[in-house]
Amino acid sequence: MSQAQAATTSSGSGSYVIPPGRLGNLTPEQQTTLDQFRTDLSSDANFPWTPARHDDATLLRFLRARKFDLVRSKEMIYAAEKWRKEFGVDDIVANFKFEEKEEVNKYYPQFYHKTDKEGRPIYIEVLGKLDVGKLYAATSEDRLLKRLVLEYERFLTERLPACSRVVGHPVETSCTILDLNNVGLMQFYKVKNTVMEAAKIGQDYYPECMGKFYIINAPYLFSGVWGVVKMWLDEVTVKKIQIMSNGHKEVLLKQIDAGNLPSEFGGSCRCAGVGGCSLSDAGPWHDVPAAGASATSATASTSAPAPATT
Repeated sequence: MSQAQAATTSSGSGSYVIPPGRLGNLTPEQQTTLDQFRTDLSSDANFPWTPARHDDATLLRFLRARKFDLVRSKEMIYAAEKWRKEFGVDDIVANFKFEEKEEVNKYYPQFYHKTDKEGRPIYIEVLGKLDVGKLYAATSEDRLLKRLVLEYERFLTERLPACSRVVGHPVETSCTILDLNNVGLMQFYKVKNTVMEAAKIGQDYYPECMGKFYIINAPYLFSGVWGVVKMWLDEVTVKKIQIMSNGHKEVLLKQIDAGNLPSEFGGSCRCAGVGGCSLSDAGPWHDVPAAGASATSATASTSAPAPATT
């Protein structure tokens, strides 16, 4: 199917337009590249091929990140697998526990919370509450990065499949809100290395997971900080980021239902009784699928498996 044509399918939320470069909306050239990518990786004894983890939706994330350049896509996915082994991702998934979550939440809230109007999981970080001294008394940079990786893995294997079941078509990206209210430049620079490493992990090893990214309450001097951060991001990522100093409520409510947006950002949700929105982890990933349902069942009508992929 030509990408000039609108690839649509029916879903639980009505007519769904399949974005270009996804299963169900590939050009003949892209399909050929995907087939070759799959064949080359699965037949290479030096590549840790795992069908469940290297499904077509995942392979396409790496191909899109490198504009379907087969050589560069191979370089990227081989580097990602090398990093997974060195960082111990499988062990993190199996054994890592972030017991200090509630304490860390006081000084650096990072959390998933419900979904936006397109079914994406919403991810929120609040840098304005950052207290570096107390944060690193409660945890360490290494443990923060391990938590990040664990959440990426859960995002791919739990959150996205659950969101896909609800809307009836593949959901492959997140909607992120980064709140900079009351952030000082000194605060940022004290955690700059952690932020940069987190950005690298997301961009290089979990590509094509960003759908929408809103930076809100950006201070006057943020342009200088953004100039530093932007150098670490690719052009495609930068174009997905919207920066606002004020007026974010109206913008966010166009993308997120009020009942799904925490009240401090202009919504109506408070998650009372469970420690507030930042500790609730509210979302469809806690719903139990119907008997016999799988991560792909809700997407059967698209002829594409649910994303095993952020």
